[in-house]
Amino acid sequence: MKRRDFAKLTGLSAIAITTTGFIKFNGQSYIGDCETTTDILGPFYRPDSPVRNNLVINDNAGDLIELSGVVRHKDCSTPYKNAKIELWHCSSDEIYDNDSDEYRYRGTTFCDENGNYSFTTQMPVPYKVAEGVTRPAHFHMMISAPGYQSLVTQIYFVGDPYLEQDASSSSMHAKNRILEVTTQNDKMKVSFDCNMNDRLLVSSDSLSKIIGKYKNDKTGKIYEFFEKDGLLWKKNEVFGVSFNYAGDNTFEYVGFPEGMYRTLKFHFENDAITLHFEALEEDGIKRSEFFTKV
Repeated sequence: MKRRDFAKLTGLSAIAITTTGFIKFNGQSYIGDCETTTDILGPFYRPDSPVRNNLVINDNAGDLIELSGVVRHKDCSTPYKNAKIELWHCSSDEIYDNDSDEYRYRGTTFCDENGNYSFTTQMPVPYKVAEGVTRPAHFHMMISAPGYQSLVTQIYFVGDPYLEQDASSSSMHAKNRILEVTTQNDKMKVSFDCNMNDRLLVSSDSLSKIIGKYKNDKTGKIYEFFEKDGLLWKKNEVFGVSFNYAGDNTFEYVGFPEGMYRTLKFHFENDAITLHFEALEEDGIKRSEFFTKV
């Protein structure tokens, strides 16, 4: 049997119209894509953080900061009621809580009927990730709203000295996510509004056929994939990293700066499912690996 198209073999279904945004007419002129840009998920995402919007730990150092904003539909004006917002960040000593039951500096909240959300927490700090490379202070966010691809993004802060040396924050796609911080009544404040957008979403039935363990054909290395909230995830030491469907049997890790990528392409041949993993990351080395589902 010849290799078959993923859509024909698995009943792959996409419930979105566009992968690149949209242009709409407001009655006088055309308005360009207002989608909020994505950023890398990072290795430290944990699901199921407690429903709370106060993440302050009184015994820890760190200036109080209030993060607030509005989540809107893809028309960039209609508020999205009950959108789910997950927030996580490092502590003042540069540590992410990856395993405690306290879920320190991690929380989940939901928008009110006007799309408003808010968190009160303590300001994260920059931290070193490699020799000569320091990540600027940042918040991680995942915004989930039925009918839209979950939005994974990060926000940064004007004046941070490490913005330009970090590949993600120096990307042109991050410019609208580098935010001014103001101070009011001894509390720092930052505002971040989000606009959702359509993406290609794969049906759960289709994902169920490709999730599982894959073994590297040469090294024996194992990748394990699972489904959560309609997305394909690759397991890591904390929880996992997510990939968006990009069409043509291919999933991509979103949020990389232009020129960098990490992709998964699945092939179906006879009774086997194989995976071609390709990546070009900050070290400039291209990687190409082949896996077979076990």
